[in-house]
Amino acid sequence: MKEVFVRLKKEIDDSYPILIRAGLLDEAAVLLAERFSHYAFALVSDSNVDRLYAKPLLDHLRALGCRTAELISFPAGEESKNREVKARIEDRMCTASLGRDTVVVAVGGGVAGDLAGFVAATYARGVRFVQVPTSLLAMVDSSIGGKTGVNVPWGKNLVGAFCQPSLVIIDPRVLATLDPEQLTAGMAEVVKHGVILDAALFSFIEENLEKLTALREEVMADMVARNCQIKAMVVEKDERESNLRQILNFGHTVGHALEALSGYSWLHGQAVACGMAVEAEIAVRMGLFPKADADRLSQLLGRLGLPVDLAALKTKAEKVVGLTYLDKKARGGSPKYVLPRRIGEMARSDSGAYGIDVQDRVALEALVACGALN
Repeated sequence: MKEVFVRLKKEIDDSYPILIRAGLLDEAAVLLAERFSHYAFALVSDSNVDRLYAKPLLDHLRALGCRTAELISFPAGEESKNREVKARIEDRMCTASLGRDTVVVAVGGGVAGDLAGFVAATYARGVRFVQVPTSLLAMVDSSIGGKTGVNVPWGKNLVGAFCQPSLVIIDPRVLATLDPEQLTAGMAEVVKHGVILDAALFSFIEENLEKLTALREEVMADMVARNCQIKAMVVEKDERESNLRQILNFGHTVGHALEALSGYSWLHGQAVACGMAVEAEIAVRMGLFPKADADRLSQLLGRLGLPVDLAALKTKAEKVVGLTYLDKKARGGSPKYVLPRRIGEMARSDSGAYGIDVQDRVALEALVACGALN
């Protein structure tokens, strides 16, 4: 047998800036034109924000003399995050004769970012990517870190790729046009960041809830920036989720299952909120998390109007547990949970891993305690 090595070991700098300022969207076209002066632009958006934010941005880019494709829009909602919609976006880009000198710009929430990022990762074997998040959830979480993908019948985000953006442009002012339900759903990820790494942030939310929900610009800008710092710090240390980055999935093992079982009638943040309540209960039952901290978490989520009880879903606990076996953190055929130790710190196994084995019996008991059917 002959053996030939292909040596490809190299270092790649995928660093990128996150720009945050109220009113920044008005300057987005100029920023893009200056940073990508020899590129064409493909703007991808959903039907909720395409005319509100994506079309004005497209018009401004054209006024600056930039090469652009027609606006590529898809129906808003989690149902659009699938392989068929991804293919339609790619077909539109091919029809527009876009090549490798293209920047895909996602304008919208997490679905737009996940779809557009996955397209950028695969179109012409990879093109540049920019995030312009317009939802709170996308601003504080999904626009940062390079995770992209689509849902398949077997689970959420099971097909995808890592594609780090070249730039993230955040304008907290656009949150004023966000549906209140979407805003509170985004707050679930903010609360999550407080639980996993920042007890001071958690207390800040508790003490400033009225200012946050009233969208006080200076308060929102500071909060968004703090959450971006938390997400950036974790991603810098563990880009590909080998260990530390798993803490960002607190609430998601159960949350993704609940989202699917709701037929995606629950928003992602709503499912994650309930997932956090269940996983906190699991941690309490395993002796990892103080009951007082679990109550504090549930009370804050409840004050935000987020669900912490599964009763409305009318689903059996065993169905939820069954779906957790398809979670991306599953190893050796079993789900791994990330569980809190205290507000601001996550628990680790004896080996130092953040992914923790949980007996099905414990998960079932916690689910029933949180309103699932026995």
